[in-house]
Amino acid sequence: MSAGTGTKLGWGFVAPALLWTLAFFIVPFLVMGAMSFATLEGRSLVWGFYLDNYIELATRAYLWRAILVSLEITLTVTVVSVVLAYPLAAIIAFRVPPQWQRLALLLAILPFWTSYVVRSYAWLLVLAREGLINQTLINIGLIAEPITLANTRFATVTGFVHFFVMLLTLTIYANLVQLSPNYRRAATDLGANAFQTFRHVILPLTLPGIATGAFLTFVLCIGDYVTPQVLGGNNELTMPQVIMVQLGRRADFPLASALAIVMMAIVMLAYLASARWLRLDRV
Repeated sequence: MSAGTGTKLGWGFVAPALLWTLAFFIVPFLVMGAMSFATLEGRSLVWGFYLDNYIELATRAYLWRAILVSLEITLTVTVVSVVLAYPLAAIIAFRVPPQWQRLALLLAILPFWTSYVVRSYAWLLVLAREGLINQTLINIGLIAEPITLANTRFATVTGFVHFFVMLLTLTIYANLVQLSPNYRRAATDLGANAFQTFRHVILPLTLPGIATGAFLTFVLCIGDYVTPQVLGGNNELTMPQVIMVQLGRRADFPLASALAIVMMAIVMLAYLASARWLRLDRV
C-alpha cells in the first residue's frame, strides 16, 4: 500500500468523527458566539458586534448572583464528593477481596442506571416536610416540627453529591488498583505509620484520578439544569436556570448565548487550571 493510499484511508476513517464534531459542536458554538454579540430590537434579532449583552452581564446583580451561586454549589459538590468518594474507593480497592471488587463497583454505580429526573424527584420526596428524614427526626424526638430541606441549596447539593460520588469513586479506584503493594511495604519498612503512608505515598500517586474526577464533576455540575430546578426550586437561580429563563420567558437568545459563553469560559479556566496543576505536580 502506497503512502498516498494509506493517507486517504486514514482520512476516510477520521472524516466521520470530524464531520460530526464540526456539525454538532464547532458550528453551533460559532453560531452561539456570534449570537452573543447580536441584539434585540423589539422582537427582531439584529446581527452585529454589540456588547450590550456582556454589559448587561456586568451590571445586572441577579446575573452576577446566578454565576456566584453556580460556582458556590459546584465547588461545594466537588469538595464533598471527593471527601466521600475517596474512602469508598479505598475500601473497594484495598479491603474488598479482588473477586468481589467487580460486584462492589457494580453496586456503587447502580444510581447511574436510574433516570436523572427520577433520582431528583426521589430526593425531593425524601427531603420533603412530610418525607422520610423529617418523619424519622420527629419520631426519635430530635425535632418537634418538620424542617425545610427541600427547595434549598442543601437539597441541590445532596442530589448532586449522590450522583457524583459514584463518578469520583470510579476514577479514584482506577488509580488505587494500579498502585503496587510494594509502595506501602516500603513506606512501612522506612518507619511510616498508616497516616504518613497515605499522606506521602498513596495520596500523591492518586492525585491524577482525583483531579480527573473533580474536573468532570465541576463540568457536569455547573452546567446541570434538572437538579437545581427540581430540588432547589427557584429560591436561588443557577446559570443554567437563568439561561432557560431568558430562552423560555423572554426569548432573549443573545443574552442567553452570552451567559452560555461565560459558563463555557469558566469551564475552560477550570480545565486550564487542572491541567497546569497536574503538569506542575509531575515535575
